[in-house]
Amino acid sequence: MRAMRADRFSGYHDLKLADIPKPIPSEGRLLVRMRAAGVTPLDHTILSGQFPRSTAPLVLGNEGAGVIEGGDADFPDGTRVAFLGPFGVFENGTYSDYVAVPKELLLRVPDAIDDTAAASLPVAYLTAYIALMNAGFAAGKVVLAPAIGGSVGNAVTQLARALGAGHSISSTTSHAKAKEAKALGFSEVIDLTDEGLADGVKRLSEGHGADIVIDGIGGKILSAALSALAPGASVVTLGYSAGRESTINVTDLIWKAASIKGFLLLTESASAWQAAWSVISDLLVSGKVKPVVAKVLALEDAAKGLRYLIEERPFGRVVLKI
Repeated sequence: MRAMRADRFSGYHDLKLADIPKPIPSEGRLLVRMRAAGVTPLDHTILSGQFPRSTAPLVLGNEGAGVIEGGDADFPDGTRVAFLGPFGVFENGTYSDYVAVPKELLLRVPDAIDDTAAASLPVAYLTAYIALMNAGFAAGKVVLAPAIGGSVGNAVTQLARALGAGHSISSTTSHAKAKEAKALGFSEVIDLTDEGLADGVKRLSEGHGADIVIDGIGGKILSAALSALAPGASVVTLGYSAGRESTINVTDLIWKAASIKGFLLLTESASAWQAAWSVISDLLVSGKVKPVVAKVLALEDAAKGLRYLIEERPFGRVVLKI
């Protein structure tokens, strides 16, 4: 079968099309014929040699969507599914024609959601929903999720709005993305070329501040977000595309009795993923949330797609059609 495999981890040029054996499902796994794969920053972290627990050769791709082949009573042949897990990290991933997936990781895809959209959902939307719940989300709260064009920032913003947040606020460092966000119906996006993050949050929340911050990019944005907190706020940090180091003014936490904690989706249980997916699926079918896909490329253009995601920082997801 076809697969985009890295025989070493030193850059985009290491990701090449290879012919490898089709996986044979072991006990508890089912074979998925891939139709689309999501491209994520984690893929770049691994390909650039910054994730030492991954070893080459490795087929990349942490998430994707497809159909069951050789199914069982629970997942008959032809069942449409999406999934994520250790794929492309500790075992061969979704940049391939087939993946053998543990049954507990399979997420049923509603007919109303096409394969491209489905492949873009698992990492971002499960992360967004579970992080919101872990942070104590409730209707009426003010939520801040920086980076409206990014996968997690956009997913948190959409989910919080659909679930009844008092304000669902995001941001961008690009004036062009701010205009694009407005055109797509995101009315509470702070244009950081015109206004500081804390000032924007206070303006949009009528001085209240953010009850919940889901930070998917780190760096200076995390520092700025802390100064916009409401009393008793909860901050969840889970990404570092804007930098792995951040300077924190501890009084932003102390004086407001706020908390900050990290989040890693892969440490959450499969049952938590399934419960979250049930809610997300209903919101997708109702049209209350709509994933944003910036570009769709062929499998053999995986390196090009990854470079586009990392270097061009598009508004929306990059997906490989398989």
